[in-house]
Amino acid sequence: MPKEHKEELHKYITALVQNRKAKMLAVNCMPDHVHLFVGFKPTIAISDFVKEIKVESNEFINSKNWIKGKFNWQEGYGVFSYSQSHIDTVIKYVLNQEAHHQKKTFRQEYLGLLEKFEIPFEERFLFHFIE
Repeated sequence: MPKEHKEELHKYITALVQNRKAKMLAVNCMPDHVHLFVGFKPTIAISDFVKEIKVESNEFINSKNWIKGKFNWQEGYGVFSYSQSHIDTVIKYVLNQEAHHQKKTFRQEYLGLLEKFEIPFEERFLFHFIE
């Protein structure tokens, strides 16, 4: 996503989150992925939530013609849960993505999260990574 549209996309995604009765704690759109830190009520189905955010933000990005051709988020996504005591740390992590990705690629970061949370990596999703 072009950097000049980042703030507008953040506002739009935040509104999508709030419209679903969830609380946006932090958002950071990178050129090839997005980090959302969201507080959920237990009545929200995370898979439906992610699908709706992706579909509606796809439509928004395409309506703005920010990129050549048709924009679509990749199929997959990762969801990780954190305790109340980690909120400040995770917010700082999300907001500091530009500096973070100067040291680690998105692929390295994601694989590290999978390892930390003991989630097996599925090779079939490997082709989705952009380096």
